[in-house]
Amino acid sequence: MNWEQLLSNKRLGQEYKHHNTKEERTEFKRDYDRLIFSAPFRRLQNKTQVFPLPGRIFVHNRLTHSLEVASVGRSLGDDTSRRLLERHPELHNTHLGEIGDIVQAACLAHDMGNPPFGHSGERAIATFFSEGPGMEYKSNLTRDEWADITHFDGNANAFRLLTHKFKGRRDGGFVLTYSTLASIIKYPFPSSKANKQKFGFFQDDADTYRKIADELGLVEGIRHPLVYLVEAADDICYEIMDIEDAHKLKILTTVETSNLLLSFIPEKRRDSVMSEYRQVEDVNELIVYLRSCAISELEHECVRVFVENEEAILNGKFEGTLIDHCNSLICDAYKKCEEVSYSKIYHSKDVVDIELAGYKIIRTLIELFTDAAMHPDKAYSKLLLNRVSSQYDVFGDDTYTKIMAVLDFVSGMTDVYALDLFRKINGESIPII
Repeated sequence: MNWEQLLSNKRLGQEYKHHNTKEERTEFKRDYDRLIFSAPFRRLQNKTQVFPLPGRIFVHNRLTHSLEVASVGRSLGDDTSRRLLERHPELHNTHLGEIGDIVQAACLAHDMGNPPFGHSGERAIATFFSEGPGMEYKSNLTRDEWADITHFDGNANAFRLLTHKFKGRRDGGFVLTYSTLASIIKYPFPSSKANKQKFGFFQDDADTYRKIADELGLVEGIRHPLVYLVEAADDICYEIMDIEDAHKLKILTTVETSNLLLSFIPEKRRDSVMSEYRQVEDVNELIVYLRSCAISELEHECVRVFVENEEAILNGKFEGTLIDHCNSLICDAYKKCEEVSYSKIYHSKDVVDIELAGYKIIRTLIELFTDAAMHPDKAYSKLLLNRVSSQYDVFGDDTYTKIMAVLDFVSGMTDVYALDLFRKINGESIPII
Protein backbone atom coordinates (compact mmCIF):
# COMPACT_ATOMS: atom_id res chain seq x y z
CA MET A 1 0.00 0.00 0.00
CA ASN A 2 1.21 3.53 -0.65
CA TRP A 3 0.32 6.93 0.81
CA GLU A 4 -0.52 8.57 -2.53
CA GLN A 5 -3.37 6.12 -3.11
CA LEU A 6 -4.36 5.61 0.53
CA LEU A 7 -5.11 9.31 1.07
CA SER A 8 -7.97 10.31 -1.20
CA ASN A 9 -10.47 13.15 -0.81
CA LYS A 10 -12.90 11.53 -3.26
CA ARG A 11 -16.40 11.40 -1.76
CA LEU A 12 -18.53 8.29 -1.67
CA GLY A 13 -21.58 9.04 -3.80
CA GLN A 14 -20.09 12.18 -5.35
CA GLU A 15 -17.10 10.73 -7.17
CA TYR A 16 -17.92 12.83 -10.22
CA LYS A 17 -17.36 16.14 -8.40
CA HIS A 18 -14.07 18.01 -8.66
CA HIS A 19 -12.73 19.32 -5.37
CA ASN A 20 -10.93 22.64 -5.18
CA THR A 21 -7.68 21.81 -3.40
CA LYS A 22 -6.86 25.52 -2.95
CA GLU A 23 -9.58 26.14 -0.36
CA GLU A 24 -8.37 26.55 3.20
CA ARG A 25 -10.96 24.08 4.50
CA THR A 26 -9.86 20.65 3.31
CA GLU A 27 -12.35 17.98 2.26
CA PHE A 28 -11.45 16.11 5.43
CA LYS A 29 -12.33 19.15 7.54
CA ARG A 30 -15.64 19.18 5.68
CA ASP A 31 -16.12 15.58 6.83
CA TYR A 32 -15.66 16.73 10.42
CA ASP A 33 -18.16 19.55 9.97
CA ARG A 34 -20.77 17.27 8.37
CA LEU A 35 -20.47 14.86 11.27
CA ILE A 36 -20.52 17.32 14.14
CA PHE A 37 -23.65 19.07 12.84
CA SER A 38 -25.54 15.81 12.21
CA ALA A 39 -28.47 14.52 14.27
CA PRO A 40 -26.91 11.05 14.85
CA PHE A 41 -23.85 12.72 16.36
CA ARG A 42 -25.95 14.93 18.64
CA ARG A 43 -27.79 11.85 19.89
CA LEU A 44 -24.53 10.55 21.33
CA GLN A 45 -24.97 13.01 24.21
CA ASN A 46 -27.70 10.72 25.52
CA LYS A 47 -25.94 7.40 25.07
CA THR A 48 -24.07 5.58 27.82
CA GLN A 49 -20.28 5.40 27.62
CA VAL A 50 -19.55 3.27 30.72
CA PHE A 51 -21.30 4.76 33.72
CA PRO A 52 -25.03 5.56 33.91
CA LEU A 53 -25.89 8.95 32.45
CA PRO A 54 -25.17 11.82 34.84
CA GLY A 55 -27.16 12.73 37.88
CA ARG A 56 -25.43 14.99 40.36
CA ILE A 57 -21.93 14.14 39.02
CA PHE A 58 -21.12 14.55 35.34
CA VAL A 59 -19.36 11.61 33.72
CA HIS A 60 -18.61 10.86 30.10
CA ASN A 61 -21.28 9.98 27.59
CA ARG A 62 -20.68 8.86 24.01
CA LEU A 63 -20.61 12.44 22.74
CA THR A 64 -18.03 13.82 25.18
CA HIS A 65 -15.96 10.68 24.65
CA SER A 66 -16.06 11.11 20.87
CA LEU A 67 -15.04 14.76 21.09
CA GLU A 68 -12.08 13.88 23.31
CA VAL A 69 -11.05 11.02 21.02
CA ALA A 70 -11.19 13.43 18.07
CA SER A 71 -8.93 15.86 19.94
CA VAL A 72 -6.33 13.21 20.76
CA GLY A 73 -6.68 11.79 17.24
CA ARG A 74 -5.92 15.18 15.70
CA SER A 75 -2.74 15.44 17.78
CA LEU A 76 -1.69 11.91 16.82
CA GLY A 77 -2.36 12.62 13.15
CA ASP A 78 -0.66 16.01 13.07
CA ASP A 79 2.48 14.75 14.82
CA THR A 80 2.60 11.65 12.65
CA SER A 81 2.18 13.56 9.37
CA ARG A 82 4.89 16.04 10.35
CA ARG A 83 7.37 13.23 11.02
CA LEU A 84 6.38 11.32 7.88
CA LEU A 85 6.86 14.41 5.73
CA GLU A 86 10.35 14.82 7.17
CA ARG A 87 11.03 11.27 6.08
CA HIS A 88 9.26 11.60 2.69
CA PRO A 89 9.69 15.20 1.45
CA GLU A 90 8.69 14.00 -2.04
CA LEU A 91 5.12 13.55 -0.70
CA HIS A 92 4.77 17.20 0.31
CA ASN A 93 2.14 17.89 -2.39
CA THR A 94 -0.03 14.91 -1.43
CA HIS A 95 -2.62 14.68 1.36
CA LEU A 96 0.01 13.36 3.79
CA GLY A 97 0.01 16.69 5.63
CA GLU A 98 -3.75 16.33 6.22
CA ILE A 99 -3.60 13.11 8.24
CA GLY A 100 -4.63 15.00 11.37
CA ASP A 101 -7.85 16.15 9.67
CA ILE A 102 -8.66 12.62 8.48
CA VAL A 103 -8.04 11.00 11.86
CA GLN A 104 -9.98 13.72 13.69
CA ALA A 105 -13.04 13.17 11.48
CA ALA A 106 -12.82 9.38 11.77
CA CYS A 107 -12.52 9.61 15.55
CA LEU A 108 -15.62 11.78 15.67
CA ALA A 109 -17.56 9.10 13.76
CA HIS A 110 -16.17 5.95 15.35
CA ASP A 111 -18.96 5.45 17.93
CA MET A 112 -21.94 6.73 15.95
CA GLY A 113 -23.23 3.20 15.31
CA ASN A 114 -23.35 2.16 18.95
CA PRO A 115 -26.83 1.26 20.25
CA PRO A 116 -28.23 2.57 23.57
CA PHE A 117 -26.77 1.35 26.89
CA GLY A 118 -23.20 0.79 25.78
CA HIS A 119 -21.89 -2.68 25.01
CA SER A 120 -24.84 -4.32 26.78
CA GLY A 121 -26.99 -2.97 23.94
CA GLU A 122 -24.83 -4.79 21.40
CA ARG A 123 -25.00 -8.02 23.39
CA ALA A 124 -28.76 -7.69 23.85
CA ILE A 125 -29.30 -7.42 20.09
CA ALA A 126 -26.95 -10.28 19.22
CA THR A 127 -28.22 -12.69 21.87
CA PHE A 128 -31.88 -11.99 21.10
CA PHE A 129 -31.23 -13.79 17.81
CA SER A 130 -28.54 -16.28 18.87
CA GLU A 131 -30.20 -17.58 22.04
CA GLY A 132 -33.58 -15.87 22.34
CA PRO A 133 -36.93 -15.63 20.52
CA GLY A 134 -35.16 -14.34 17.40
CA MET A 135 -33.88 -17.86 16.66
CA GLU A 136 -37.13 -18.50 14.79
CA TYR A 137 -35.90 -16.31 11.91
CA LYS A 138 -32.74 -18.31 11.23
CA SER A 139 -34.35 -20.54 8.59
CA ASN A 140 -35.31 -17.47 6.54
CA LEU A 141 -31.79 -16.04 6.42
CA THR A 142 -28.58 -16.99 4.65
CA ARG A 143 -25.56 -18.01 6.68
CA ASP A 144 -23.96 -14.60 6.18
CA GLU A 145 -27.15 -12.70 7.03
CA TRP A 146 -27.53 -14.74 10.22
CA ALA A 147 -23.92 -13.93 11.13
CA ASP A 148 -24.69 -10.19 10.76
CA ILE A 149 -27.44 -10.15 13.37
CA THR A 150 -25.98 -12.69 15.80
CA HIS A 151 -22.68 -10.78 15.88
CA PHE A 152 -24.22 -7.30 15.83
CA ASP A 153 -21.42 -4.80 16.37
CA GLY A 154 -21.35 -1.01 16.76
CA ASN A 155 -18.26 -0.71 14.54
CA ALA A 156 -20.02 -2.25 11.54
CA ASN A 157 -23.15 -0.27 12.34
CA ALA A 158 -21.18 3.00 12.26
CA PHE A 159 -20.00 2.21 8.72
CA ARG A 160 -23.59 1.39 7.77
CA LEU A 161 -24.94 4.61 9.26
CA LEU A 162 -22.34 6.65 7.39
CA THR A 163 -22.69 4.96 3.99
CA HIS A 164 -26.06 3.25 3.65
CA LYS A 165 -28.67 4.78 1.38
CA PHE A 166 -31.71 4.86 3.65
CA LYS A 167 -35.13 5.65 2.19
CA GLY A 168 -35.64 9.33 1.46
CA ARG A 169 -31.94 10.20 1.30
CA ARG A 170 -30.66 11.77 -1.91
CA ASP A 171 -27.19 10.28 -1.52
CA GLY A 172 -25.83 7.27 0.30
CA GLY A 173 -25.11 8.14 3.91
CA PHE A 174 -23.06 11.22 4.81
CA VAL A 175 -21.12 11.36 1.52
CA LEU A 176 -17.80 11.34 3.38
CA THR A 177 -14.37 10.96 1.81
CA TYR A 178 -13.04 7.51 1.05
CA SER A 179 -10.09 7.90 3.44
CA THR A 180 -12.20 9.01 6.38
CA LEU A 181 -14.58 6.07 5.91
CA ALA A 182 -11.72 3.57 5.59
CA SER A 183 -10.15 4.95 8.77
CA ILE A 184 -13.02 3.78 10.99
CA ILE A 185 -12.92 0.13 9.85
CA LYS A 186 -10.98 -1.55 12.65
CA TYR A 187 -11.93 -5.02 11.45
CA PRO A 188 -11.77 -5.09 7.61
CA PHE A 189 -13.83 -8.23 7.09
CA PRO A 190 -17.54 -9.26 7.15
CA SER A 191 -19.43 -10.89 10.01
CA SER A 192 -18.87 -14.36 8.55
CA LYS A 193 -15.21 -13.90 9.55
CA ALA A 194 -15.98 -12.16 12.87
CA ASN A 195 -13.23 -12.32 15.47
CA LYS A 196 -14.68 -12.46 19.00
CA GLN A 197 -17.88 -10.72 17.85
CA LYS A 198 -16.06 -7.89 16.06
CA PHE A 199 -16.30 -7.24 12.33
CA GLY A 200 -16.22 -4.25 10.01
CA PHE A 201 -19.30 -4.24 7.81
CA PHE A 202 -22.64 -5.99 7.27
CA GLN A 203 -23.35 -8.09 4.17
CA ASP A 204 -25.68 -5.32 3.05
CA ASP A 205 -22.72 -2.90 2.95
CA ALA A 206 -19.98 -5.23 1.70
CA ASP A 207 -20.00 -3.87 -1.86
CA THR A 208 -19.58 -0.33 -0.52
CA TYR A 209 -16.55 -1.34 1.53
CA ARG A 210 -14.98 -3.16 -1.43
CA LYS A 211 -15.48 -0.10 -3.62
CA ILE A 212 -13.61 2.03 -1.07
CA ALA A 213 -10.90 -0.61 -0.55
CA ASP A 214 -10.28 -0.98 -4.29
CA GLU A 215 -10.03 2.79 -4.77
CA LEU A 216 -7.51 3.17 -1.93
CA GLY A 217 -5.50 0.08 -2.79
CA LEU A 218 -6.25 -1.69 0.48
CA VAL A 219 -5.09 -5.29 0.72
CA GLU A 220 -7.92 -7.70 1.58
CA GLY A 221 -8.23 -8.17 5.34
CA ILE A 222 -5.66 -5.45 6.07
CA ARG A 223 -6.52 -2.19 7.82
CA HIS A 224 -6.07 1.26 6.40
CA PRO A 225 -2.94 2.57 8.22
CA LEU A 226 -4.80 5.47 9.84
CA VAL A 227 -7.06 3.01 11.68
CA TYR A 228 -4.13 2.45 14.06
CA LEU A 229 -4.16 6.14 15.01
CA VAL A 230 -7.95 6.21 15.45
CA GLU A 231 -7.76 3.07 17.57
CA ALA A 232 -4.96 4.53 19.69
CA ALA A 233 -6.92 7.74 20.32
CA ASP A 234 -9.95 5.69 21.38
CA ASP A 235 -7.91 3.38 23.61
CA ILE A 236 -6.13 6.29 25.27
CA CYS A 237 -9.33 8.20 26.00
CA TYR A 238 -11.58 5.45 27.22
CA GLU A 239 -8.99 3.93 29.52
CA ILE A 240 -7.67 7.15 31.04
CA MET A 241 -11.04 8.95 31.18
CA ASP A 242 -12.75 5.94 32.77
CA ILE A 243 -10.16 6.15 35.54
CA GLU A 244 -10.93 9.86 36.01
CA ASP A 245 -14.69 9.20 36.05
CA ALA A 246 -14.20 6.42 38.61
CA HIS A 247 -12.40 8.92 40.83
CA LYS A 248 -15.26 11.43 40.53
CA LEU A 249 -17.72 8.72 41.52
CA LYS A 250 -15.45 7.70 44.44
CA ILE A 251 -14.97 4.20 43.07
CA LEU A 252 -11.23 4.92 43.17
CA THR A 253 -9.49 6.97 45.87
CA THR A 254 -7.33 9.98 45.03
CA VAL A 255 -4.21 8.02 45.99
CA GLU A 256 -5.17 5.07 43.78
CA THR A 257 -5.97 7.33 40.84
CA SER A 258 -2.82 9.44 41.25
CA ASN A 259 -0.60 6.37 41.36
CA LEU A 260 -2.19 4.92 38.23
CA LEU A 261 -1.71 8.12 36.25
CA LEU A 262 1.78 8.82 37.59
CA SER A 263 2.92 5.39 36.44
CA PHE A 264 2.89 6.68 32.83
CA ILE A 265 5.51 9.33 33.67
CA PRO A 266 9.21 8.39 33.40
CA GLU A 267 11.09 8.54 36.71
CA LYS A 268 13.39 11.33 35.56
CA ARG A 269 10.40 13.64 34.95
CA ARG A 270 8.24 12.54 37.83
CA ASP A 271 9.72 15.03 40.33
CA SER A 272 8.96 18.01 38.10
CA VAL A 273 5.42 16.70 37.51
CA MET A 274 4.90 16.28 41.24
CA SER A 275 6.17 19.79 41.97
CA GLU A 276 3.46 21.15 39.65
CA TYR A 277 0.98 18.71 41.17
CA ARG A 278 1.54 20.06 44.68
CA GLN A 279 0.70 23.60 43.59
CA VAL A 280 -2.89 22.60 42.74
CA GLU A 281 -5.26 22.56 45.71
CA ASP A 282 -8.51 21.20 44.26
CA VAL A 283 -8.49 17.38 44.30
CA ASN A 284 -10.31 16.99 40.99
CA GLU A 285 -7.94 19.46 39.32
CA LEU A 286 -5.00 17.42 40.61
CA ILE A 287 -6.36 14.39 38.79
CA VAL A 288 -7.06 16.46 35.66
CA TYR A 289 -3.44 17.58 35.63
CA LEU A 290 -2.08 14.04 36.00
CA ARG A 291 -4.53 12.79 33.40
CA SER A 292 -3.25 15.33 30.87
CA CYS A 293 0.32 14.24 31.58
CA ALA A 294 -0.56 10.57 31.08
CA ILE A 295 -2.35 11.26 27.78
CA SER A 296 0.61 13.31 26.55
CA GLU A 297 3.02 10.44 27.27
CA LEU A 298 0.76 7.95 25.50
CA GLU A 299 0.31 10.23 22.50
CA HIS A 300 4.03 10.84 21.96
CA GLU A 301 4.85 7.15 22.34
CA CYS A 302 2.13 6.03 19.90
CA VAL A 303 3.42 8.48 17.26
CA ARG A 304 6.91 7.07 17.69
CA VAL A 305 5.65 3.50 17.28
CA PHE A 306 3.65 4.37 14.15
CA VAL A 307 6.49 6.20 12.40
CA GLU A 308 9.10 3.59 13.28
CA ASN A 309 6.81 0.81 12.03
CA GLU A 310 5.58 2.66 8.94
CA GLU A 311 6.87 0.03 6.51
CA ALA A 312 5.31 -2.87 8.42
CA ILE A 313 2.00 -1.00 8.67
CA LEU A 314 1.95 -0.24 4.93
CA ASN A 315 2.82 -3.86 4.15
CA GLY A 316 0.07 -5.20 6.43
CA LYS A 317 2.59 -6.96 8.66
CA PHE A 318 2.13 -4.89 11.83
CA GLU A 319 0.41 -6.90 14.58
CA GLY A 320 -1.49 -5.65 17.60
CA THR A 321 -2.19 -2.04 18.56
CA LEU A 322 0.22 0.89 18.77
CA ILE A 323 -0.04 0.78 22.56
CA ASP A 324 1.02 -2.89 22.51
CA HIS A 325 4.35 -1.75 21.01
CA CYS A 326 4.98 1.20 23.34
CA ASN A 327 7.92 1.15 25.73
CA SER A 328 7.66 -1.11 28.79
CA LEU A 329 6.82 1.77 31.14
CA ILE A 330 3.78 2.79 29.06
CA CYS A 331 2.68 -0.83 28.47
CA ASP A 332 2.91 -1.74 32.15
CA ALA A 333 1.06 1.41 33.22
CA TYR A 334 -1.70 0.82 30.66
CA LYS A 335 -2.12 -2.83 31.65
CA LYS A 336 -2.43 -1.82 35.29
CA CYS A 337 -5.21 0.62 34.37
CA GLU A 338 -6.94 -2.15 32.41
CA GLU A 339 -6.76 -4.49 35.40
CA VAL A 340 -8.20 -1.88 37.76
CA SER A 341 -10.92 -0.95 35.28
CA TYR A 342 -11.96 -4.56 34.87
CA SER A 343 -12.04 -5.36 38.57
CA LYS A 344 -13.34 -2.10 40.07
CA ILE A 345 -15.10 -0.16 37.30
CA TYR A 346 -16.71 -2.38 34.68
CA HIS A 347 -18.12 -4.69 37.35
CA SER A 348 -19.23 -1.97 39.76
CA LYS A 349 -22.85 -2.05 40.89
CA ASP A 350 -23.92 1.05 38.93
CA VAL A 351 -22.41 -0.23 35.69
CA VAL A 352 -23.95 -3.70 36.08
CA ASP A 353 -27.34 -2.21 36.93
CA ILE A 354 -27.43 -0.11 33.76
CA GLU A 355 -26.39 -3.15 31.73
CA LEU A 356 -29.19 -5.23 33.24
CA ALA A 357 -31.78 -2.54 32.55
CA GLY A 358 -30.44 -1.89 29.06
CA TYR A 359 -30.50 -5.58 28.24
CA LYS A 360 -34.18 -5.86 29.12
CA ILE A 361 -35.19 -2.67 27.30
CA ILE A 362 -33.32 -3.45 24.07
CA ARG A 363 -34.46 -7.08 23.89
CA THR A 364 -38.08 -6.06 24.45
CA LEU A 365 -37.99 -3.40 21.73
CA ILE A 366 -36.24 -5.71 19.25
CA GLU A 367 -38.74 -8.49 19.89
CA LEU A 368 -41.84 -6.31 19.52
CA PHE A 369 -40.73 -4.34 16.47
CA THR A 370 -39.33 -7.38 14.66
CA ASP A 371 -42.59 -9.25 15.19
CA ALA A 372 -44.50 -6.19 13.96
CA ALA A 373 -42.35 -6.00 10.82
CA MET A 374 -42.96 -9.68 10.11
CA HIS A 375 -46.73 -9.37 10.67
CA PRO A 376 -47.54 -5.79 9.59
CA ASP A 377 -51.27 -6.43 9.11
CA LYS A 378 -51.94 -7.04 12.80
CA ALA A 379 -53.65 -4.17 14.61
CA TYR A 380 -50.93 -3.93 17.28
CA SER A 381 -48.22 -4.14 14.62
CA LYS A 382 -49.69 -1.14 12.82
CA LEU A 383 -49.52 0.89 16.04
CA LEU A 384 -45.89 -0.04 16.65
CA LEU A 385 -44.78 0.54 13.05
CA ASN A 386 -46.29 4.03 13.16
CA ARG A 387 -43.47 4.87 15.60
CA VAL A 388 -40.79 3.92 13.05
CA SER A 389 -39.32 6.64 10.82
CA SER A 390 -40.06 6.20 7.11
CA GLN A 391 -36.33 6.03 6.33
CA TYR A 392 -36.23 2.50 7.77
CA ASP A 393 -37.57 -0.13 5.37
CA VAL A 394 -39.60 -2.21 7.85
CA PHE A 395 -41.97 -3.14 5.00
CA GLY A 396 -39.14 -4.63 2.94
CA ASP A 397 -39.48 -7.67 0.70
CA ASP A 398 -37.47 -10.14 2.77
CA THR A 399 -36.71 -11.09 6.36
CA TYR A 400 -33.16 -9.73 6.36
CA THR A 401 -34.23 -6.29 5.10
CA LYS A 402 -36.94 -6.05 7.76
CA ILE A 403 -34.68 -7.14 10.60
CA MET A 404 -31.91 -4.74 9.58
CA ALA A 405 -34.47 -1.91 9.39
CA VAL A 406 -35.55 -2.67 12.97
CA LEU A 407 -31.92 -2.75 14.11
CA ASP A 408 -31.28 0.56 12.35
CA PHE A 409 -34.23 2.07 14.21
CA VAL A 410 -33.43 0.71 17.66
CA SER A 411 -29.66 1.22 17.51
CA GLY A 412 -30.20 4.87 16.61
CA MET A 413 -32.19 5.54 19.77
CA THR A 414 -30.80 7.38 22.77
CA ASP A 415 -30.92 5.71 26.18
CA VAL A 416 -33.69 8.06 27.30
CA TYR A 417 -35.80 7.55 24.17
CA ALA A 418 -35.47 3.76 24.39
CA LEU A 419 -36.48 3.82 28.07
CA ASP A 420 -39.41 6.15 27.39
CA LEU A 421 -40.69 3.99 24.51
CA PHE A 422 -40.24 0.83 26.60
CA ARG A 423 -42.33 2.33 29.41
CA LYS A 424 -45.07 3.48 27.06
CA ILE A 425 -45.28 0.12 25.34
CA ASN A 426 -45.54 -1.58 28.73
CA GLY A 427 -48.24 0.84 29.93
CA GLU A 428 -45.98 2.26 32.62
CA SER A 429 -46.06 5.76 31.17
CA ILE A 430 -49.13 7.41 29.62
CA PRO A 431 -48.93 10.84 27.96
CA ILE A 432 -50.95 13.52 29.72
CA ILE A 433 -53.22 15.31 27.26
